[in-house]
Amino acid sequence: MVVATEKLAASLEALETLQTDGMIAVRSADLSRTHRERLLKAGFLKEIMKGWYISSRPEETAGESTAWYASFWGFCTQYLTKRFGDQWSLSPEQSLILHAGDTTVPRQLLVRAPGARNKLTKFPHNTSIFEVRAAIATGDQLKRKDGLRLFSLEDALIIVSESFFSQQATDARTVLAIIPDASALLAKLLEGGHTRAAGRLAGAFRSIGSKKIANDILSTMKSASHDVRENDPFEQKIEVANAGGIISPHVHRIRLKWEKMRGDIIGRFPLAKPAPNDIDAYLQAMDDIYVTDAYHSLSIEGYQVSRDLIEKVRTGAWNPDANEEDRGLKDALAARGYWEAFQLVKKSVQKVLEGADPGVVAENSLGDWYRELFAPSVSAGLAKPARLAGYRNSAVFIRQSQHVPMSVEAVRDAMPAFFDLLKSETDPAARIVLGHFMFVYIHPFSDGNGRIARFLMNVMMAAAGHPWTVIRIDHRDAYMAALEAASVEENIAPFADLLGGILEG
Repeated sequence: MVVATEKLAASLEALETLQTDGMIAVRSADLSRTHRERLLKAGFLKEIMKGWYISSRPEETAGESTAWYASFWGFCTQYLTKRFGDQWSLSPEQSLILHAGDTTVPRQLLVRAPGARNKLTKFPHNTSIFEVRAAIATGDQLKRKDGLRLFSLEDALIIVSESFFSQQATDARTVLAIIPDASALLAKLLEGGHTRAAGRLAGAFRSIGSKKIANDILSTMKSASHDVRENDPFEQKIEVANAGGIISPHVHRIRLKWEKMRGDIIGRFPLAKPAPNDIDAYLQAMDDIYVTDAYHSLSIEGYQVSRDLIEKVRTGAWNPDANEEDRGLKDALAARGYWEAFQLVKKSVQKVLEGADPGVVAENSLGDWYRELFAPSVSAGLAKPARLAGYRNSAVFIRQSQHVPMSVEAVRDAMPAFFDLLKSETDPAARIVLGHFMFVYIHPFSDGNGRIARFLMNVMMAAAGHPWTVIRIDHRDAYMAALEAASVEENIAPFADLLGGILEG
């Protein structure tokens, strides 16, 4: 007699076969009714709309958005291809956002298709697709990215309205900054006689500091007998460092976000204080607050730890070799890793208090903090040795977040830019708030990003003369909501206010 677990295993094998074939969206026809019902009941499958499903995890609670946000782009690609074949493309606006490297899940995805019905299709968690009957990207207008059909960067820049440059200013500046010269864009402008777009783009390039491209557009259009009037579509002039010289959109986007957000932090965060004279007393205060800090930082990440367990690890009483109860405990290993990493962070804090540049200290030490976090789990065989290699080699997703962290390749571009910003930042408050936020925005590691970010925040706190600051588990909802607002809406104020309130409280 086949037991229930064997039946479920058979259904999971059927689902795995579909995933191996690259399927994100699962249709009713892809699985037998028996497999579907069994997987739905066990929580391995989640219905998105009638006849369409995605894979999920049983531990996700009812109404949780993680599986959907993680599957969104792949699901939409398969759904739209099923609906329209190859006769669809995303809107020019959404195309530019993706060219800028921004993969945040939109509330409404705008799609063009000749066969569209100008209708809204609702998806879970207040997301949707709006399909409109309009011209799609074809021929050399079309660029494919992870299965998505986009307008090319040049075509999209010509088609979008002036409002895009004010409503999506960071993305607009980012895509302009990765264009090395005017050649490809001019070919499109001349071919279509796009005089208004030429004037708008000339003004936009000049606004970010790309004067040569702006002048090339104006002079070339004039040579072709086009009357072009330059117009800056941005609400404010912001020059982008190395515009045209760096082709990674992620570097420009990180820099632009930092510059925009720092102005919203300065003046709303507690002022820096003189460095403490008694370094030993500061380090002792860190030791005194360690158990509280570890308990709350690990609890925010979902570990079921107690103060007794943390104290046991801290004092060395945790002994997995001699005590069966201690052996192989995931939570205990996380606590051990936190203790080991904390010792290195304390050394980093000491260097900063002795006058070392906090950005340089963070750049030189952060990888060591990360390795110590996970070394106990690797030694116990609960994590693969590759975990210690450094930056992640696969995609990650943040639970319940619309923000989709950068690709593996983008992380390699973004992290050097992040450290450059941290080292060059002159305002202590901006270093504290943006050091934490931008690190988790990039999400460079496969795990431990939140813990590392809070370590990083506190090294910057020490540099500003502030005490070690604990973000408590009862702050978790406000903390995650503030990070989400900064990631999705570019609104850093709630996060700055939260950290400032905790520091003063």
